[in-house]
Amino acid sequence: MKKGTLRALKVAVFLLCLLPLTKLALEAFGVRGMDLGANPVEELIHRNGKWALNFLLITLAVTPLRRITGWNQAIRFRRMLGLFAFFHVMLHFFMYAGLDQGFAIGYIVEDIIERPYITLGITALLLLIPLAVTSTNAMMRRLGRRWQKLHRLVYVIAVLGVWHFYWQVKQDTLEPLIYAGILALLFGIRIYYYLKRKRKMSALTMDESIRRETA
Repeated sequence: MKKGTLRALKVAVFLLCLLPLTKLALEAFGVRGMDLGANPVEELIHRNGKWALNFLLITLAVTPLRRITGWNQAIRFRRMLGLFAFFHVMLHFFMYAGLDQGFAIGYIVEDIIERPYITLGITALLLLIPLAVTSTNAMMRRLGRRWQKLHRLVYVIAVLGVWHFYWQVKQDTLEPLIYAGILALLFGIRIYYYLKRKRKMSALTMDESIRRETA
């Protein structure tokens, strides 16, 4: 793919990623025909959390998509998608801390301690911060192999995010279970390709051993 085409595609993806925030902003400001319902604060918090999870799962889907389709350029969009996930996680938290709790530290700490689903959410947020901070090319070069190990935390974060969503809902657990199913599918695809690569490497090692013995 030519650089110009890739750049244009990145701009298009970036603009598409802005659509959820744009829609939320229009609804928050009461644009005609658009509103957030009877409890706008709760709706804002909930929707930002859901979009954080959406972007997180889309980010995790990039590598399976690349392997299944052979479109290696897909990896160029992973960082952008991951940063949008982080952005919505931060919005989710600050709307909860600011709009819902009025930045009352005592109440926020009490919530974190007493409500398990908030404990999970805060844990996911804290784990996501170092991933966002080290997402630059400079940090990739500086950390070397440690960068890849650090960014494997995204799997833990995704599990915590879905778990947080599941515990947060009171009765209708269908939606978080759908997210859990999508996450399980993405994990399954990764495990399949990992085992396939491992078998291939094992076969190559065996062939090399046979050649050495018969040489």
